[in-house]
Amino acid sequence: MHFLILTILCSTSIALILKHNDTKRGNPIVLIVGNYLTASVIALILMLLKETSFSVETLIFGAILGLLFVASFFAFAKAVSNAGTALATISSRLSVIIPIVFSIIIFDEHPSALKLTGFLFTVITFVFFYFSLLEQNNSSGSKGKYLLLLFVLISIGLNDFSMKIYKSVKPETEEAFFVFTIFLFAFLYSTIFIVIKKIKIHKKTFFTGVGLGVPNVFSTIFLLAALSQQPAIIVYPTINIGIIILTAVGAYVLWREGINKAGIAALLSGIFAIVFLSI
Repeated sequence: MHFLILTILCSTSIALILKHNDTKRGNPIVLIVGNYLTASVIALILMLLKETSFSVETLIFGAILGLLFVASFFAFAKAVSNAGTALATISSRLSVIIPIVFSIIIFDEHPSALKLTGFLFTVITFVFFYFSLLEQNNSSGSKGKYLLLLFVLISIGLNDFSMKIYKSVKPETEEAFFVFTIFLFAFLYSTIFIVIKKIKIHKKTFFTGVGLGVPNVFSTIFLLAALSQQPAIIVYPTINIGIIILTAVGAYVLWREGINKAGIAALLSGIFAIVFLSI
């Protein structure tokens, strides 16, 4: 049970740190560089502590996925800033639908009635997303915010599905190298972007990102530990719902970030979607 709680706390802290950075007007790409520096170092240490094998295919796959990691993390940071912490978090948690859809298409898996119900609630959630954004003061940019939330869902979902593909084709002995490769290339890509764009690195934002990397890495470690102790049917709904609720409460307590009626409806619908999709 304690691994479930630790996973929820780590994942919630990621969204809240992103919100904190936004309130301080820190550049999210600078935050991301610090985040992936920490993640790379931790992943390297874990790789050296394990019996690890290597391959060119894993290196290439990790390099490609590293770019998607940067894009999804940046989109999530922008979504927290533009659409609000609660809606951005719901969108990131609903990404579970992408591995399910691709598993149906590629691996010929057949969706149960419960998963079909989850699909329906996902659609309903995005309808409420749209109305929630329209109700916000700056409704003129609602379409862009809506597409941003959709991109967060798709990109994070593709990350998760890519991990599933990797585990089905490559040996377990290469996993530590694979994770290290993803984080290393994510760090390199974000650093190259900063250099090309000549973005000024503010030390406070960078070191906030360095701190962000700790819960980012350990959220995955604690999740795997939770899955080793309890069935996925309990772990995934509990963690996702816990993150959504705790993030919404935390954003309200710390910054008085409210959520309108349509947003509350989206939150409730998203919780139902996650429950049905995770069963």
